[in-house]
Amino acid sequence: MVFLSLTQLRSVLSAMMIMVTCLTGNIVSAQERDALPDFIVAEYGIPPEIPIGPMSDGLQAAIKVAFVDSVTQSAWGEKQTLALAEIRRSNDPRVVWVISDLMRFVSARQLNNEFSDVASELLGKNLQTRNSWGDVTDHLIAWDIPAPPNYLDMKRAIFVSVVPEWDKLFVEGNIDWRLVSWGGVLIDDRAYDTTDEQCNCIPAADNPEVTNANDAKWLKDDDIVFGIEVNGEYRAYPRQIMEVREMVNDTLGGRDLGIPYCTLCGAAQAYFTDRLPAGVERPILRTSGLLIRSNKVMYDLATYSVFDTFLGHAVTGPLAEINMQLKQATVITTEWGAWKSAHPETTVLAEALALGSNPDFRNTRDANGPIFPVGDVDPRLPVHEDIVGIITASGRPVAFQRSIAVATLQRGQEITFENIHLEL
Repeated sequence: MVFLSLTQLRSVLSAMMIMVTCLTGNIVSAQERDALPDFIVAEYGIPPEIPIGPMSDGLQAAIKVAFVDSVTQSAWGEKQTLALAEIRRSNDPRVVWVISDLMRFVSARQLNNEFSDVASELLGKNLQTRNSWGDVTDHLIAWDIPAPPNYLDMKRAIFVSVVPEWDKLFVEGNIDWRLVSWGGVLIDDRAYDTTDEQCNCIPAADNPEVTNANDAKWLKDDDIVFGIEVNGEYRAYPRQIMEVREMVNDTLGGRDLGIPYCTLCGAAQAYFTDRLPAGVERPILRTSGLLIRSNKVMYDLATYSVFDTFLGHAVTGPLAEINMQLKQATVITTEWGAWKSAHPETTVLAEALALGSNPDFRNTRDANGPIFPVGDVDPRLPVHEDIVGIITASGRPVAFQRSIAVATLQRGQEITFENIHLEL
């Protein structure tokens, strides 16, 4: 997709005199909306006033011309310039969600600068920065700016113009499409058990090759692994491999597993993908190339049903219609030396699965925090703080800060919560 860079775009826009059709809805002030937590206001400021109700026909037409026609026609011309001028004068912050979506794909600096300038004006805050797209999107998320009418249709048109295979994913469901952005890679839609084939994607591994612990001499004792046990069978999934693959469909202890790992948030999980309702095939999990608040969006290869990566329930597609909820297996994040000492019979993924790479994203690319928009973050812990996450017997999720928990246990103190008892 190519966007044409326009010379003197800003001066042309400011000089234009066009009739603007006014919005017919009411205005909701920041005070009338649900109050934002103090920490959000402290970081992002007071949100703008938000119109409610439908947009005018003129504004909806301008949005289509500027943001949909421009990508489907792979061009930016006078019609788009006129439309953007009308959008600028609309005073409707809801439109900025579509601006954000388009900014993610626009490479022409002058046009991107103009988009961020319009977004800044509509949001009432100067967001012309080195990472305007990220800053604009962070504010939209933190302020919980509503999406404009017909938002999903507009978003689908933009994204599918880049990757046509995404068309099956952008459907209605129990998912907030405002939060979905592009991760910079294409979809992995290779057929099951063909993951040795190359792709311009984050390549999942189906039925991965494994070795015993003694043959895994390439691993150092302090290398991080994700350990899983099923029915007395143990397997280690080295982080070095999972940072390259991000998704494994495996069988362990007689059970089928789907194991996503998100390098951006450092979370590995394991879901059982068998023992399903009658007539439902095993979900084969793949990486879509999309993100939701800097966490991977995974989907089922057969039905294109999107799953919540953290919770394991289907949120779109046929599997959402039957309320599919994948059950989790326990994942232990530990060092290779400790894992193989505790479980000498363990198998481990073969070195070749790393494809000759050892990116160590956690300590390089992501050392300064998330590189994609996440919006507001609970201030009780740093965003990339390691935790021990557990669901109690009562169903209550609890997070133990790893560094403090380890120090507390090393001092000989106990850590308990409901039915949970932590040990070193």
